[in-house]
Amino acid sequence: MSDLFDLSGKVAAVSGAASGMGKAMSLALAEAGADLVLVDLNLEGAQVTAGEIESLGRQALAVRCDVSQPDDIRAMFAEIDDRFGQIDFLGNIAGEGVRCKPENISLDDVEKTWRNLVYGRFCCCQEAGRRMIAAGKGSIMNLGSLASITALGRGHIAYSMAMGAVVQMTRELSTEWACRGVRVNSILPAQIHNPGLEARMSADPRLADRYLSGLPVGHLGDSNDIRGLAVFLASDASSFISGALIPMDGGNLAMNAGGSVGAEVFAE
Repeated sequence: MSDLFDLSGKVAAVSGAASGMGKAMSLALAEAGADLVLVDLNLEGAQVTAGEIESLGRQALAVRCDVSQPDDIRAMFAEIDDRFGQIDFLGNIAGEGVRCKPENISLDDVEKTWRNLVYGRFCCCQEAGRRMIAAGKGSIMNLGSLASITALGRGHIAYSMAMGAVVQMTRELSTEWACRGVRVNSILPAQIHNPGLEARMSADPRLADRYLSGLPVGHLGDSNDIRGLAVFLASDASSFISGALIPMDGGNLAMNAGGSVGAEVFAE
């Protein structure tokens, strides 16, 4: 592996590390040489991920944490201080939104979504950022969504508002911290296979075709698609990249809303 992508000696913390993109990111970072702090409400799942990372010869610390609760987040960073004494990369992935029509969603559910996706992520950024600023270096990745910058409909109002805030938080933190050695970027996925998405497609078979119609690559994403971007953003290979919004979307944003997927040929 090129030294540009070598994460040896670095410590990375990833939320949502028990499954999905959080687990995929954690394993990729470990394979590149990093030691991992695995953050999840599902402690048993995080411990399974820790075992896989330790089998690669890396250190792993599994921590139960509710990312909507600042006390949990601060306690988790105290554990990082005690175990490793440093934090070089933060992957903010965990956090769910409530789906409901805008005219029906309760303000409590809007607030719950905001706490999961914005409030807690900022707290994680703040705790990591303080430590990274003191060290003069570090990288943060806030997981966004295409809903950060485009509208999805289908009851995503609270989720989309929160993800819009995540993107703006990323830009602001980059502007504030890049000159102090801390880079902040965001990855914006399109539809990625996960249990929640599979359940929605099973309930409404039309959704699969709807999703695929907007994906020029011809298939939905997979959690492992985040692996390369994770190593890139955690490594020196991205040392001049900060404040970026990186689509992981199979070409969705590049395609006009009226575009056609496939090789159809139309007469002029």
